[in-house]
Formats: sequence, C-alpha cells, structure tokens
Amino acid sequence: MAEIIQKDGTWVFDGDALRLIPGRDKSVSLFRRTLGELVVPLGALAGVSFEQGKKAGRLRLRLRDGADPLLHATGGRLTEPHDPYQLIVESDRYGVAEYVADEVRGALLLDRVPADPVDEFLLPGPAVPLSVSAGDGTASFDGEQVRLEWNWKTEDAKAAAGTRSLPLADIAAVEWQPAVGLENGCLRFTVRNAPTKAPPKYDHNSVELWGFKKDPLMALVAAAVQARLPHPATATATAAAAAAQDAPPALPAPAAPPEDDHDALLRRLRELGELHRTGVLTEEEFSLAKQAVLKRM
Repeated sequence: MAEIIQKDGTWVFDGDALRLIPGRDKSVSLFRRTLGELVVPLGALAGVSFEQGKKAGRLRLRLRDGADPLLHATGGRLTEPHDPYQLIVESDRYGVAEYVADEVRGALLLDRVPADPVDEFLLPGPAVPLSVSAGDGTASFDGEQVRLEWNWKTEDAKAAAGTRSLPLADIAAVEWQPAVGLENGCLRFTVRNAPTKAPPKYDHNSVELWGFKKDPLMALVAAAVQARLPHPATATATAAAAAAQDAPPALPAPAAPPEDDHDALLRRLRELGELHRTGVLTEEEFSLAKQAVLKRM
C-alpha cells in the first residue's frame, strides 16, 4: 500500500483503487469538502504525474475519457482549487509523492490498463438526494427528477413560469459552466424535443451563475444527473445507428472497368509467349491468341 497525507488531503493506493480524501485545512475548497471521498478504480486511470515546485509540488491524476461523470458534465472546467484529482504536496514530502506515483504507474503497467476512452462510467457520481442553492435558483435532484426553484434575483419572466420539474427521462444532456470574466456561468439541462438557445438568464431549464463561492457546488448536481444518463459513447452509437437507418439505401458500387489498358495487354502477350515456349499453346493457338490481343491494342 502507498499513502501520502497532506493538509490538502490524503491519497491511499492499495493496488486496485486510489482513495482520494479531501483535507480539513481551511485552504481546501468548499466543493472538494462537499464532494467528499472518491474511490477511483485502477481501470479508470490513464496516468499519474508529480510536478515539483520551489515551495510545493502537485500530484495529478489523469482519468480515461468517459470514466467520470463529473469530468464529463463539467467539461474539464473545474479550476485548480476545486479539482479533486490534484493534491498539493509540501516540499519535505516529495519523496513520498514520487513513491505513490511510481506505485500507481507500476500497477497500470502490470495490469495492462489501456489509456483508451471507455464506454461506461467507472465512477458512480455524487450521492443523491442533493440540493444546491446558487445564482438565481436552487437545483435539487433525487435520482429520478430535477427540481429548479427560483429566488428573488431571478429574471421576472423566468420566475413567473414557476418551479420546474424535469423527469430524468426527459433530460437529454446536462452541463455546468463556471463564470469567466464578464461571462456568467450556468447549470443547464437540455430537455428532449425542446431545444433552446436562450441565455441562462432567460432559460427555464438553466440556473444562471455569477461567480460566487457556491457556484462549483452546482457541478455536483450536474455530475449526479450525468451518471444516470446514457453514457455519451452509447448515445453517439445510438444516434449513428438511427442516422444509418434513416439514410437512403446505398447505390451499388460501379463495376470495375475491364482491364484493357496498354500495360495489361503487354502483360498478356508475355504470358502467351511463355505458354507457347513451354508447349502449353500450339503454334496455331498462340498465333490466334496473339492476334486477338494485338487487335485490342
């Protein structure tokens, strides 16, 4: 077993899985503390690295594409303080960090774990039920439906539509985006047969986020919903199959043109000459076949 304990958190590797336990230090983000402990199976890992710095280093995990519903729902947009797959390492523990990284790499090689994308989620996503209030509303999810409730800061027309209840079966996709610069973020649900390009401020199926402390917690809702939706690889394959069924039947490929080109005819003459020399063709047969080929030239 390999273990490293830091203020930022504790990583424990037993050969089959890596346990990521957030630290209790005040520097650990609210998001990571709320997310809690993660158990990452070896098969979900694509790699691990350790980067040294002057004052502190970082252990970083790289997961296989499609393994984690949280990473898929957030599109890799969780910033460094909230990323559960990084661990800040104090300089006097660099040796331990390198040992942990080597143990994980060795297990990946020994088990021949590929770095290819996967077609099913290998992590379960956040536990439900859960409820988060941020931006212009509250998003709750009980495993079967999403409930969106608005607050006094919600745009009037959006608030007038009232509370939204979205059954999981009606949700085609979910995404979380942080606020960046002057651009607000959102928790957005794409509802089947009801696409919209409205900004989150006016979209009844989105919670608008303004860059405050609790915004990253909305990513937990996104991940919990994503974990219960069809895996993106499955959805892509299903869409491709449906498109193939709707496509017009393919026309048969045109027949290959007869091999009458000059080089082919020269090869045929050489073959006839060889057959004549070896006695397979008589003089008369060779003469007739040769004349037929020469006519085609």
